Order: sequence, then C-alpha cells, then structure tokens
Amino acid sequence: MNEQKISVVLPAFREEKVIGTVIHGVRSVMGSGCEIIVVDDGSPDGTGKAAEDAGARVVRHPYNMGNGAAVKSGIRAAIGDIIVMMDSDGQHKPEDIPRLLEQVGVHDMVIGARTKASETSVHRDVANAIYNKFAAYLTKKEILDLTSGFRAIKADIAKRFVYLLPNTFSYPTTLTLSLIRSGHSVTFIPIVARKREGKSKIKLLKDGVRFFLIMLKIATLYSPFRVFLPVSVTFFGLGIGYYAYTFITEHRFTNMSALLLGNGVIIFMMALIAEQIAQLRLDRTEEQDHKH
Repeated sequence: MNEQKISVVLPAFREEKVIGTVIHGVRSVMGSGCEIIVVDDGSPDGTGKAAEDAGARVVRHPYNMGNGAAVKSGIRAAIGDIIVMMDSDGQHKPEDIPRLLEQVGVHDMVIGARTKASETSVHRDVANAIYNKFAAYLTKKEILDLTSGFRAIKADIAKRFVYLLPNTFSYPTTLTLSLIRSGHSVTFIPIVARKREGKSKIKLLKDGVRFFLIMLKIATLYSPFRVFLPVSVTFFGLGIGYYAYTFITEHRFTNMSALLLGNGVIIFMMALIAEQIAQLRLDRTEEQDHKH
C-alpha cells in the first residue's frame, strides 16, 4: 500500500475559513508524498487562494457547478493509484484516512460510515436510515452509510464510473450503488464525523427526493427486476383480488380486472427486456475493461 500514490480530492465551495486547516490536517497525516487536490467550485470568496497557500493543487470551476461536478473534476485530475474523497468543511478527520486505505486492495471502495457518536442532526440521521434501508433492498447488501462523502476508491475504477455521477450532492449514492450492482467489492468502516463548519448546503426535501430518484435510476440501470417486479406483482395481485371480489358480488369478469391483470403482464415483460438490456450493457463494459 505504501508504494501506491494517494490522491485526496476535496470539493470546496465557500470554505475559505476552514480549507487551510483541513489541508494541513491531511498533510500531517499523509506526508509530503500525498497529492491533495482542492476543486474550487466557483467560490466567490478566497477558497482557492487559501487552498493554494496551504500547499494544495487547485482546480478551479468558472462558476458553481455542484458538489458532484467538483468531485468529478478532482477524479479526472488525480494522478494517484487510490483516490480519497472527503468533505472540505472539517467534518471528516484526516487521521481516519489510513484506516480507509488499509482496506483498499481487499476491496475496490471503502466508505467511512458515520456512527451514532457523530455530530449530525436528528432529521439527517432519520433520512439517512431510510436511504440505507431502501438501498439495501435494491442491492441485496447491508448499506451502513449511503450518502457518506468520505471514501477511498481505486483510481481506475473511479475514472471508469465518473461519467455516471451527477453534478449534485447525490454523487455518493450513485457511486455506491453503481459499484455494488456492477459486482465490485464495497465495504464500510465506522467513523465519527464532526460538526461541519458553517451552514449545510444540502436541502433536505429537495435533495431527499433527488436521492430516491437517483437510487431508482441506478437500480433500473443495473438490476431492473428489483424495480419492475414489485410493481408487476402489485398490479397482478390487485387484478386477481378485484376479479375475485366482482365474481362473488356480480358473477362477472370486469374491465377493471382485465386492465389490472394486463398491466401486470406488460410490466413483467418490460422487466424481462430491461434485464436483458442491463446484462448486455454490463457485458459490453467488461469487454471494454479487458481491452484497456
């Protein structure tokens, strides 16, 4: 692991006051050989200048493009064998980075899962618990922290999946689900997150809806049956139930029963087609990986 070059990517927007402290913390733990990339996402303050003064390599966006876009720029710019992503607001402890790196190699991506001891708000904890349960259903794997922005990943894998990542705060969701559903090894290690400096830029309702849509999108992309099949079974079950009811009460088969049953069959057939398309896509991705 010591022979591999490490790149630490810090997406930053209006973090002038704390970014220098975060960079010095990373440098003190990782040493001079670690590449530290700060992506200044169009900050109107002196975030970029503060990062340069602290010794980081700065990539600048001409305007605010989003947290995910900043992470994507950092991944593309990184030259290390392993990329560590962490927030630039002081939440994540640099001393936890070696703990993540210890598991990279055995696993393709290691995620820092926030424990109950973390200084996070109650409503955020409840929302994360819901996301984790839903993601566990989609992936058939226990998910301890779907939205954590603190993670270490093999650089070649990160660069392969970077095109899938959205420009918003939901990039951790996309990256986690994409890797798991495509057969890569992902694990979680417990961390204690500190209270962030300044005000959170995540809007709970707006970004919460976006997280669910992202999860459905990725599930449909990699495992359509997990989305289509419950809907098909629901329609089919309602059709059978309504037919039984009308047969007992009216002794006839109604148009509504036919509609519900027909929808159940159609959605099931769509699931079969979507599953085949998803498999072809995965096969093609693996072929391209072998060529590289």
